[in-house]
Amino acid sequence: MKNLKVLAVLMGLFIACTAGAQVKIGYISVDNMVGLMPETAKADTLIQQFQADSLQPRYNYTLSEYLRKDSIVNGKDSLKTPAAVRNQIRQEMQNNAYELQNWQAIAQQATENKQNELLAPIYKKVQDAITQVAKENGYTYILHRESAIVVPPENDISALVAKKLNIKLPQQKN
Repeated sequence: MKNLKVLAVLMGLFIACTAGAQVKIGYISVDNMVGLMPETAKADTLIQQFQADSLQPRYNYTLSEYLRKDSIVNGKDSLKTPAAVRNQIRQEMQNNAYELQNWQAIAQQATENKQNELLAPIYKKVQDAITQVAKENGYTYILHRESAIVVPPENDISALVAKKLNIKLPQQKN
């Protein structure tokens, strides 16, 4: 019973303190802001280049290795190859076949990893600008636009963050 009274007093003090405090809430779409950054276009180009220069050659190599090993194991001269070597090559072929069968997922994961690596500094730059804007303008909370159901236009801090980052926002269509 004593704990319940202490809890009630603490809750009353908390409500009294927060009732007098001014809470200012803003919101922003971080992903949209990152998409407007000039560095993002460069990152997109680097990701496409990574796919063309790294992933496609890897796929082509794996396929050619699989076909080469298949001709060794199943070709007309396969009996000249010792059984232990053929077994080793069959094991390697299974690994190649697994990679080829799962290529889409492997390539997607590699692309996502590269994308995260390239976009992380851009997200940090946007996050730092949001933090500065919140501090300079007295915002208590900044929410992700996508997590809010109702958002008054006057609480959107996109223009302030864009100005801080020295980027231009696209014109809004009404």
